[in-house]
Amino acid sequence: MNRLWAAGTLVVLLAALAVVAYFVIPWHRPPAPRPDQIDALGQLPADKVARAREFRSELRPGSYVSMVLGLVIALVIGLTPVGAWLVTQAGRPFGGHWLAQAVLGGFAVVLVAEVVTLPLSAWRHTIVVRYGISTQSWGAWTVDLLKSYAVGAVIGGLALAGFFAVTHFAPRWWWAFGAAGAAGLVVLLSFVLPVLVEPVFNKFTPMPDGPLRTELIELAARDGVPVKDVLVADASRRTRAVNAYVSGLGPTRRIVVYDTMLTEAEPAEVVSVAAHELGHAKDGDVLTGTILGALGTAAAVIALFLLGSWGWLLARAGVGSIGEPRAIGLLIALVTLAGLAAGPAQAFVSRRIEARADQHALDLTGDPSTFEAMQRRLGTVNLSDPDPPAWEHLLFASHPSTVERMAAARAYARGAR
Repeated sequence: MNRLWAAGTLVVLLAALAVVAYFVIPWHRPPAPRPDQIDALGQLPADKVARAREFRSELRPGSYVSMVLGLVIALVIGLTPVGAWLVTQAGRPFGGHWLAQAVLGGFAVVLVAEVVTLPLSAWRHTIVVRYGISTQSWGAWTVDLLKSYAVGAVIGGLALAGFFAVTHFAPRWWWAFGAAGAAGLVVLLSFVLPVLVEPVFNKFTPMPDGPLRTELIELAARDGVPVKDVLVADASRRTRAVNAYVSGLGPTRRIVVYDTMLTEAEPAEVVSVAAHELGHAKDGDVLTGTILGALGTAAAVIALFLLGSWGWLLARAGVGSIGEPRAIGLLIALVTLAGLAAGPAQAFVSRRIEARADQHALDLTGDPSTFEAMQRRLGTVNLSDPDPPAWEHLLFASHPSTVERMAAARAYARGAR
């Protein structure tokens, strides 16, 4: 009966996920005209296109090797008794207490993957420094890496402690409490991350009073998207890339502009990027992502519970139950596989949402020439391949390509919709 309740709840959650996705995601957006894309590509400086493609080709092997290596490590730890052994050893100094196994064992399992893939991360850093994208020394890079580990340890440790507390004290119904808790954590992090985590990596200062700040505030007001402040992030201490974004929900929402953008881009281009980001807020994309994430995470917890009865899987991992801390490796392996399988669909959805935000920016500013100029600048400064291989774009790209965005601006200028 318990499993029937779990299966029924999973069906309801998946149905809710499908309904929300159907109504809030712009599934059917006409593609940017390919002739315009080709024309835009031809007008980009050939030397900059070649440099961007060279840069991406140097990054590509490390990225794919890291992905494959991460998967292999997850499978070895999760589908053999190695993961259970690591968790057991981590909890041994504390008498094998379940909480010590849950938190320290989780750290041990994740640490193995991080250590093995660390040389690839360092290799990537050498490339981005050589191409002038990163401004970080090895010391600064290491500090940021340790910060990311610390933030991950705090969030991951709390999540593991909470999850296995539920499985420990409610062994039959942990799927219900765990699903609710996981969904609640996703919602909480949507509010907390911009306020507590972003300042760990960047210093944010209010943009000085002036024409640009005034224009950005007025742009948000005209768009009906109230913002608390306009901030400048000290991105130049780690990168030469340019960007801007709208962060937070409700009372925590603010426009954030990289200091690199203020030096590299024209004010009108900054406004164009801000208009795109306001489009995400106007259409509730952060809220949509939070809702979809909460539903998907809750469904994943229940799916894990149902998989827990698969004897072959438990035997491979050397555990008796998927709800015990010694099964952390198995959980990570399953989550890794699910993430890889869902990746292309998530990328597709993201591209549709980003294309809608581009359309919003064009409608809000009515300035397609500046939008196109900004996309050209973003691509050249950030060394993005303006027209990447179709298969790679389909599987991994979270945004339309540079030439797609430039083509969309040209179609808008002709009055095409």
